Amino acid sequence: MIKFFRKIRQNLLSEGKTGKYFKYAIGEIILVMIGILLALQVNNWNQQRITAEKEQLLLKSLREEFIENKSQLENVVSWHEKALASTQYVISQFPIDPKMINLDTLDERMKFWYRRYTFNPSQGVIRSLVNTSSFELITDTELRALLVSWEDVLTDYQEDEEMASKILMEQHVPEIFSHSSRRLGLTDKRVNTDFLASYQFENIFIHREMHLKTILGQQNDDGELDRIKSTIDRIIELSKPDEK
Repeated sequence: MIKFFRKIRQNLLSEGKTGKYFKYAIGEIILVMIGILLALQVNNWNQQRITAEKEQLLLKSLREEFIENKSQLENVVSWHEKALASTQYVISQFPIDPKMINLDTLDERMKFWYRRYTFNPSQGVIRSLVNTSSFELITDTELRALLVSWEDVLTDYQEDEEMASKILMEQHVPEIFSHSSRRLGLTDKRVNTDFLASYQFENIFIHREMHLKTILGQQNDDGELDRIKSTIDRIIELSKPDEK
C-alpha cells in the first residue's frame, strides 16, 4: 500500500503536476491521521471493555460478600432479641418472692440472658478494594462513598456490642454465678435464693436490658443498627452487576 501511494506521488511529480501532488500529499496525511485516530479509538474501546469487565467481577464479589454479611447480621440480631426476651421475662417477675417463684421455669427462661453475640462480617473484598487501585474501577459515586464509610459504620455498631459484652462478662455474669450453680442453676439446693429478691439481682437485669436495647436500636435514637442495615442493603443493591 505504501509503495502504491509512493508511485502515485512520483508520477505526479514526473508529470509536473505539483499542485495536484501537494493536494494528494495532504490527503494522504489526513488519511494516515484518520487511521491513527481510529486505531486509538479502537484501543480505547478495548480498554473500556476490559475495565468494565473487571468492574463487573469486583461488583459480583462485593455483592456476594455483603449478602453473606447481611445473613450473619440477621442471625446475630435474632440472638440479641432472644437474650432481650429472656432478660425481660426475668424483669417481668420483679419483685421476686423466692418462696413463691417456680425456680425450674425461671431457670429455663433465664438461659439466654447472658449469651453474647458479635457481628464480625467478612471484609476481604471491601478491604482489598478500598486499600488498592482496584477501588478506582468502581464507577458509581454513591457506592464508592458507602465503601469508604463502611469501616466507621461497622465500628459504631460494634462498639455497642463490645461495651455490653465487657460489662456482662466482667460484672453481671460473675455476680449471678457467684449465687448459683453453673451446672444446676437456681435449682441446686445449695443456692441461697434470697438473692433473687435483692436490688442487686434486679439491677443486673435492668442494666442488661438497657444494653441489649441499645444494640437493637430500641434504647435511644442513635440508630446504629438501622444505619448498618441500610448500608448493607444499599451496597448489595448498588453492586448488582449489569444484566446483559
